[in-house]
Amino acid sequence: MNGNPTAAERGLTAAEVRERVADGRVNDVPRRSSRSVPEIVRANVLTRFNALIGTLLVLVLVFGEWQDGLFGLILVANSAIGVVQELRAKRTLDRLAVVGETPARVRRDGAVHEIAQQEVVLGDLIVLGSGDQIVVDGDVVASDGLEVDESLLTGEADAVRKPAGARVRSGGFVVAGGGAFTAAKVGPDAYAARLAEEASRFSLAHSELMAGINAFLKYVTWLVVPAAVLLFATQFSSADNVSDAVTGAVAGVVTMVPEGLVLMTSIAFAVGVVRLGRRRCLVQELPAIEGLARVDVLCVDKTGTLTEPGMDLGEVVVLRADLPAREALASLAASDPDPNATMRAVLDGLGAEAEPWEPAGSVPFSSARKWSGAEFRGRGCWVFGAADVLLGPDDPSRGRARDLGAGGLRVLALARVPDGSLADPGRLDVAATAEPAALVVLRQRLRPEAAPTLRYFAGQGVAVKVISGDDPVSVGAIARALGLAGADHPVDARELPGDPAAMADVLDESSVFGRVGPQQKQAMVRALRSKGHTVAMTGDGVNDVLALKEADLAVAMGSGSGAARSVAQVVLLDNRFATLPHVVGEGRRVLGNIERVANLFLTKTVYAIILVVLVGLANVQFPFLPRHLTLISSLAIGVPAFFLALAPNNERARPGFVPRVLRFAIPAGVACGGATFAGYYLATARPAGDFADLSTTASIALFALSLWVLALVARPWNWWRLGLVAAMAAAFAIVLGVPPLRRFFALETGQGHNDAVALAIAAAAAVLLTVVSRYIPAFGARTPGSSPSDRVRPSGGRGGRRGGHGRRRRSAGAQARRDEPLP
Repeated sequence: MNGNPTAAERGLTAAEVRERVADGRVNDVPRRSSRSVPEIVRANVLTRFNALIGTLLVLVLVFGEWQDGLFGLILVANSAIGVVQELRAKRTLDRLAVVGETPARVRRDGAVHEIAQQEVVLGDLIVLGSGDQIVVDGDVVASDGLEVDESLLTGEADAVRKPAGARVRSGGFVVAGGGAFTAAKVGPDAYAARLAEEASRFSLAHSELMAGINAFLKYVTWLVVPAAVLLFATQFSSADNVSDAVTGAVAGVVTMVPEGLVLMTSIAFAVGVVRLGRRRCLVQELPAIEGLARVDVLCVDKTGTLTEPGMDLGEVVVLRADLPAREALASLAASDPDPNATMRAVLDGLGAEAEPWEPAGSVPFSSARKWSGAEFRGRGCWVFGAADVLLGPDDPSRGRARDLGAGGLRVLALARVPDGSLADPGRLDVAATAEPAALVVLRQRLRPEAAPTLRYFAGQGVAVKVISGDDPVSVGAIARALGLAGADHPVDARELPGDPAAMADVLDESSVFGRVGPQQKQAMVRALRSKGHTVAMTGDGVNDVLALKEADLAVAMGSGSGAARSVAQVVLLDNRFATLPHVVGEGRRVLGNIERVANLFLTKTVYAIILVVLVGLANVQFPFLPRHLTLISSLAIGVPAFFLALAPNNERARPGFVPRVLRFAIPAGVACGGATFAGYYLATARPAGDFADLSTTASIALFALSLWVLALVARPWNWWRLGLVAAMAAAFAIVLGVPPLRRFFALETGQGHNDAVALAIAAAAAVLLTVVSRYIPAFGARTPGSSPSDRVRPSGGRGGRRGGHGRRRRSAGAQARRDEPLP
């Protein structure tokens, strides 16, 4: 858009923008980084279990004493805490979403301005450059080699050339060239907005954790109804009056409901989002928290991840004195309307040396071609790009470029090609026709935090794969300088086998890959996933988008292209590679602790069902009032669960959440329910004592066993975990020892013989449970350091983990690194 611009090229005037805003012709698409406030309230209040517990609360208040309705306070607290925590997470997400959103560049009154996507109006002239996201639909009015990737919309990975007059749709992104288009459809009329609206009608992405919790709730729903019928029938036949029957039945049914499990899950996810938000990390999809915990392979791009985005021009090695290499290179950089980091480094180093030549045409850089070029009037056609692409296989300069690259330098080539050959770049065989003019050496800046971050991942059993479009020798040198295992054997991706299984074997054995194209990055991620790996991919450029879409977890740098950020579940707004360990660590903490807490709540459900069944078979009065079980559940499960759900936890998650929890909860619940009922039933055989004495005996036995289950779940023990268990024991002792509290909870301490017998039975059950736990991995597998099966041998080179099925071990060094501070 040179010369005298037309009205269309000048863009809208300020008055025209105000008119369109007043008419509502603006790109006002609601930002949905999280659920709305009414959805949050509804999800936390209007639940099936809240309805069940609320009904039981009404029954107790009508037929029993108000003290037995204390479990209703738990209902209110659960809902209130869930709403508050999720609202905190929503505020964090919404705030970060504004910061992380890609702005749009529009030309108004002849000048280019950056504005928020929501401020684009109908008829705006939107300027495009490489990596820009297309935010609305429109018609191209100017094209300088503009190529658009519409794979997010069509599924086709090939870039589409967009000449003037072509239609572009929101959701695409620019992979090469630049241009401008006029906004023809904005807001809900845009193509991507319609797709998003249709997609929102379907369920969220699969989450093993949420699927497992929903499975638990489904099982409990099936069991509660028949158990409640049995319990009500038994109580009406054995109790002295209707009030006692209703109270006893409600006590049993309430205990079967794992109401705190959903709450703890919501809190853990919400707190994880808030914690990551404080580190300038935007989690765009909540299920990504779970993906963070399961990652065992991390694929990283070199540029922008291991190295800083910028580069410095080192030297220009002139290969032919008869060619004006430095002037041509400076002119190529000066003529680029949207220079990338490479061109900016050249421009900074050579821009002032000579007057730029007049361009007659250009070919923008493409990661698929790996070169860019331009034709200059009277000066011929020149190309600039990867040395091993532009230089022929027999060219002696290839060896010199390789030697320079072996030191970690980035080496590119400048060459002259026949006049007119750039008119059809797709047919140009540059290596056969180019006349090498110079080697251009660029110095890359290593991120200071890269080396300790790589060491952290090695210690945590996460294999790191460097996947770069640069020369493999240069990439290997940088990875080697950072201490990455396997960096001594870089692989040229052009030599990788096409068969996915064979490719996956090479990927498992090696750590560094160079000359990787965008489609090949995608194929590599797919091959790793086919071996059973959970793959995270980091990237910042348009060439990373396909791989980001393919990965289990996509992580984009905040300074990266809008396209990369649009497909990522996690965006590192501070652009720090060192944030990744915190991201992975937060995911592990959330998932591991939710599983730990699930063990407690499902144990309670199992022992409640066991007690209901045994009471029904023995046709005796239910041994507890609701207040007894409220006290026990609060001290042995509810309060400790808050602390355990937020505790540090760095172990990598494994599949099989439901079977592991059931393998723990069923034996633990059977032990608690069986031992408690045995102590209670023996006490009923003695003539002395009333129901308060009998229920006290049962309460002491159940609390003692529940406390031991808490101790097993809290392993490995440290000062604060043992202190937590001791504090809960002391709180129960205070209730028994302080008369007003004892009377409030309807407890008596006069039957020492019965209490001693019940405690002896509970102690025997605890010993049996401890012995059994040695043969049931689920008892210790959820806590770091408690089981050798938890640790995965660090991989990242030869002998790395294969598909999650290799032999696992834990060395003394790995154990020492278990609580290593995050870099």
